[in-house]
Amino acid sequence: MYTINWGDLTVETFLRGYWQQKPVLIRNAFPDLEPVVSSDELAGLSLEEEVESRLIQFKPDSSEYQLECGPLNEETFAHLPESHWTLLVQAVDHYSPEAKALLDAFNFVPNWRIDDLMISYATPGGGVGPHYDNYDVFLIQAKGTRRWELGAIESSQSPRLPDAPVMILSEFQCLESFDLEPGDMLYLPPQVAHNGIATSEDCVTYSAGFRAPSDAEILRTVSDSIGEALTSEHRFSDPKRTLCQSPGEIDQASITQIEQRLKALLSNREQLESALGSLFSEPKYPDQTEQLDPEDYDDWILGATEDGIELLPNNRLLYSDGEQFKLFCNGVQLEVDDAEIELAKQLANQGYLSANQYKIGESSLIKQLFTQGAIQ
Repeated sequence: MYTINWGDLTVETFLRGYWQQKPVLIRNAFPDLEPVVSSDELAGLSLEEEVESRLIQFKPDSSEYQLECGPLNEETFAHLPESHWTLLVQAVDHYSPEAKALLDAFNFVPNWRIDDLMISYATPGGGVGPHYDNYDVFLIQAKGTRRWELGAIESSQSPRLPDAPVMILSEFQCLESFDLEPGDMLYLPPQVAHNGIATSEDCVTYSAGFRAPSDAEILRTVSDSIGEALTSEHRFSDPKRTLCQSPGEIDQASITQIEQRLKALLSNREQLESALGSLFSEPKYPDQTEQLDPEDYDDWILGATEDGIELLPNNRLLYSDGEQFKLFCNGVQLEVDDAEIELAKQLANQGYLSANQYKIGESSLIKQLFTQGAIQ
């Protein structure tokens, strides 16, 4: 179990004064940090088909970046230069219990906001170039040293290097810089330009990234959810219409009426909770979740009598507790008996259940989660 050493801060002061507002460097945030995976294991993950990985090489002579997306191969690693390259592996928490445990140190924000733990291995001079992210990120130095240069707030309108294989800011100006050593952690809110450069051999950085759904994503999800619940009889209507004087005009009265209809549709809190629950519980890699045969449940549950139950890393279990309790797993809303609401909350909050927390074989909730392929 990892905990963050906030130093002169507390988690409350961090959330109040820095979260989504301004960067902050926390020295020795993880004083006893052990590698969650070795460098060889990280390279091995990048060879796997189902693992998202990237290799970025910087050519100092031409100032060019070269990107190769995984799965990589052993021959690629055999011909790499001694410097100026970076290996990035996403969602290492899906494959390493130690990485998942490190990510759990950030549960001071809701689980639906946490995305994954990315690990970067870099040689001297290695980096991905100056860029910005649209989400919060905690950069934890695990091994070696890295210099982080911070710039201004950027956006999609900021100039970028043309023809670069990755998003590189072309007019980056360093406003402040920090040299991070093992255990140090740098927090960056969204859109802060930054440039990380490895300043030692075997430079390893952990990036705890957070989800930030765009307004477009939310609007599409909510509108699709509402639309699916409407019948073809739900249509615009205009009884008691006044005489039309300008046939070519879209009159303001009609626009106002449509605006009111849309507001009424969006004001349904129950539908909104269901739509957002489905969106926020979607796994990072949906194609890596697998439905299981309900007939295998009886054999499986016997093993849970001793080991308990654990939520698999690539699965998301979330709930909303408004007027009606709603439980979501991997984008699907599940049925929950009133008697199992507390059980559902415990599993969503803890990520596991010990065998004495449920009646073996009698839980309809656990059977649903088994069929979803969400637990082990």
